[in-house]
Amino acid sequence: MSTQPDLLYSEDEEALRSAVRDLLTDHCGAAAVLARVESDEPHDRALWKNLAENMGLAGLLVPEERGGQGASHREAAVVLEELGRAVAPVPYLTSAVIATEALLACDGDEADAVLSALASGRTVGALTVPLSAAPGREFTDVRATGGALTGRVTGVADAAFADVFLVPTSGGLFAVDASAGGVTVEPQISFDPTRPLATVTFEAAAGRLLADTAAPAVRRALRAGAGLLASEQLGAAEWLLTETVRYTRERHQFNRPVGSFQALKHRLAQLWLEVVNARATARNAADALATGSDDTDVAVAVAQAYTAPVAVHVAEEALQLHGGIGMTWEHPIHLYLKRAKSSAIALGTAGRHREELAELVDLRAP
Repeated sequence: MSTQPDLLYSEDEEALRSAVRDLLTDHCGAAAVLARVESDEPHDRALWKNLAENMGLAGLLVPEERGGQGASHREAAVVLEELGRAVAPVPYLTSAVIATEALLACDGDEADAVLSALASGRTVGALTVPLSAAPGREFTDVRATGGALTGRVTGVADAAFADVFLVPTSGGLFAVDASAGGVTVEPQISFDPTRPLATVTFEAAAGRLLADTAAPAVRRALRAGAGLLASEQLGAAEWLLTETVRYTRERHQFNRPVGSFQALKHRLAQLWLEVVNARATARNAADALATGSDDTDVAVAVAQAYTAPVAVHVAEEALQLHGGIGMTWEHPIHLYLKRAKSSAIALGTAGRHREELAELVDLRAP
């Protein structure tokens, strides 16, 4: 199905944005995030409860008949924009988008039960693949023998917060409870402390079969994750640009705001243009996912190929235009830079998405 993309925000989407932003303003300020990532528990469980259970945002992508809110990727994208603005340490992308999309591709009572649990927000799921995994990749790190899973997967995002793992194997897609015997989660040192990684090891762990073939569900999940990650990157870039403009207006040198200097005006104008274009690509990807467009693969590849480098560039410029204030640990810019850098290699690099785009539009290099 191919339709004209709608890049604008509806009234309902703006109302959703306002509600999420108000919650994050009250419960996810910069000081709170900095304190959280320096603690032994980097995930904010109270914030997740507010978002997922109280506001019902964990089930946005799940149809009402399967226990969710029956919304679409457009609404989920708005939530991710706001979470990106706050670099919120919650597993929304990994559980409410990626794991949920994998389950939506599965049929049967077992898949419905896990999906309903994730939609309620009381259960957190994690697709057990490396955060760097791109759509289309095969996953054979874990093998299944008669329902018992054995193997090891590194770089799994938000694994320490997960209650259930969705594990792709050559024998199908399985659900494994994090509390089951034979399951070990070992935290890794993560460049982005707001999205911690871990190594998940299965030693004859009991799995419940969700689908006989894992590849379609995994591809769907990673494609949706990559497409909506662009909205999270957009939100972070918008916050960085807004804060940098504010700072350059307030910071004075030679008795005038540093933002009035022509060279800085040009740099800020360039960042504004990049963010505007990033918004267009991110909204296009979200709309394509929501409408089931024939151009969804192209839209997702374009969004990641463009938005990921923009988020990194805006973060680097924000750091410089704040006069190197990122060396001051109390300022949150370093969290945004780390999130931008880690997201740039999450779910496929920009180069990987450009290669896929070239294949899709038949413009391969000679």
